Amino acid sequence: MICRFLAVLATLVVSASSHLAADEKPAEKINSEKIKILLIGHQLDHPFGSHMYLHECGLLAKCLSQTPGVEAVVSDRWPKDPKVLDGVKAIVFYSSPAANLMLQGPHAAQAEKLLADGVGYNAIHWGTGAEGNELGERYLRVLGGWFHQSFEGLHVGPSRVIQIDPAHPICRGWKDYDLRDEWYLGTRLAPGAKPLLKVPVKGKDQVVAWVYERPDSNHGRSFGITLGHFHENFGIEEFRKAIVNGILWTAHREVPQEGAPVKIVPADMDLGADPRKKK
Repeated sequence: MICRFLAVLATLVVSASSHLAADEKPAEKINSEKIKILLIGHQLDHPFGSHMYLHECGLLAKCLSQTPGVEAVVSDRWPKDPKVLDGVKAIVFYSSPAANLMLQGPHAAQAEKLLADGVGYNAIHWGTGAEGNELGERYLRVLGGWFHQSFEGLHVGPSRVIQIDPAHPICRGWKDYDLRDEWYLGTRLAPGAKPLLKVPVKGKDQVVAWVYERPDSNHGRSFGITLGHFHENFGIEEFRKAIVNGILWTAHREVPQEGAPVKIVPADMDLGADPRKKK
């Protein structure tokens, strides 16, 4: 009787182990799967040295590609070739108000389907913006937050970037640091959005980054960060690491305890000449 009981027990253990292996993917397997991340920018619309959209997208793509299995692709505005979107796990906008660029026009339905399917979404600096309240409310359901200058305005100056939730994966591998940036004041967050980073400005804490798990999607994650006005800030390792960690998190890629690798060389920060100036 005892032998029969032990045999049944052993069978149950093996069966349970098999089901666990089938239902759960080990972290090693998840991190070895190949994923594509699309970064979207466009031509310059600000003074040279700020809002360097395509340059910074290229720099972030270089950093993202240092994570094994990640392919990072840069596009000037929404890609015209639909094949570019094949296999995309996360989209990143560093641009003028991304709500207008993504949710309007002939590609809007394409974008909305990707978001509904659970593709990760990221917006950097002005990319967190929306022009118009109706569009802003729609964007709120995508990004979990949005900004317009009419809220509380802007302020340029030094402050300190502070982690609100140091235990979150996006905060791995870096600590609070000093930064000079153009701060967006009064950014609106959706119910369910989780503030992640803040800066004290004029005696008041301003949320400058947040995460949002989109309830009307297939486990879609969003990350918004209003930092990134000045090109020089992309030369700061802590700055790059938070953004790259955030992009990986939205793509459901495990962020290493030491944070994602974000190595660059001095040439990566070289902007060359302003292409808008006549030679």
